[in-house]
Amino acid sequence: MIERINRRALLAAAAAPLALPALAQDGFPNRPLRLLVGYTPGGAVDIAARSFSPKMGEALGQPVVVENKPGAGSNIASEIAVRSPADGHTILLATIGALVISPMVMRLSFDPQSDLVPVSMAVDLFNILVVPADRPWRNTAELIAAAKAEPGRLSYGHSGIAGGPHLAGLLFDRMAGIETIPVSYRGGALVATDLLSGRIDYSFATAASVLPHVQAGRLRALAVPTIQRSRLLPDVPTDAESGVPGFDVPGWYAVVAPRGTPDAAIERLGGAMRVALDDAEVKASLNRSGLEAMPTTPAGLAEAWAAERTKWEPIIRESGIRIE
Repeated sequence: MIERINRRALLAAAAAPLALPALAQDGFPNRPLRLLVGYTPGGAVDIAARSFSPKMGEALGQPVVVENKPGAGSNIASEIAVRSPADGHTILLATIGALVISPMVMRLSFDPQSDLVPVSMAVDLFNILVVPADRPWRNTAELIAAAKAEPGRLSYGHSGIAGGPHLAGLLFDRMAGIETIPVSYRGGALVATDLLSGRIDYSFATAASVLPHVQAGRLRALAVPTIQRSRLLPDVPTDAESGVPGFDVPGWYAVVAPRGTPDAAIERLGGAMRVALDDAEVKASLNRSGLEAMPTTPAGLAEAWAAERTKWEPIIRESGIRIE
């Protein structure tokens, strides 16, 4: 049985006192911080970073500057973080793909598990199985039927190798018994662009990238790839309800720092994140993009990180997924 993260428990654990720890003796932070994002501007990870970074900077007394370093399934940004000075001034907003999946499916010059340390979970998110509005499919079962009728013809877009949307597409093919063509992009905004133009047939796209287009009727939401329906789209069924029993690909983003970052800096960074993510305007901004604030302690993030490794390791091993 696949272990699932208890989101309510994580959120409850985050409801700790929001006071920031005292400044370290060296006055950390003593200059602007950079928050690395491994995707292009406009995608879900970028939107999350830009939603909470201003308030985080206010709490720290120094600006938190978002730096987009897209490419290689966000591993370029991860490697920059790993190679950066471990003084707390460089942090990374990472996905499950970057922290868990990449080292399972490709050869890296670093190990996220040992070279990065947890600061805090940032946001919980959900993906949406979407198709262009002019496609005939009205539900997951109809999409599967079309894919089975013409194996290898339908294409799906994803925002980077080993990221959540990519994994969802691979698992969907496997569990639905279909063969489709994956198309990789450097960010969720680019996936949305090609969905709108009809260049690709579907995507398990992040809500942040496609929800406005769904609401405007330019894209059609077929399902959400989780066990429970989304509170933001309560009328949209899950894939498990509509053709693929047991299909479940949740997601979250988290802030991590280079190994060796002082505990005092980690504590202060985590405290600033809790302050930022508790802000009503930040929460509203995240919600509009299909994201939910979910700060945790470093230990809470470590627990979630380990649970995802336990979940995905046998699936990756059995599927034989390897990226050279």
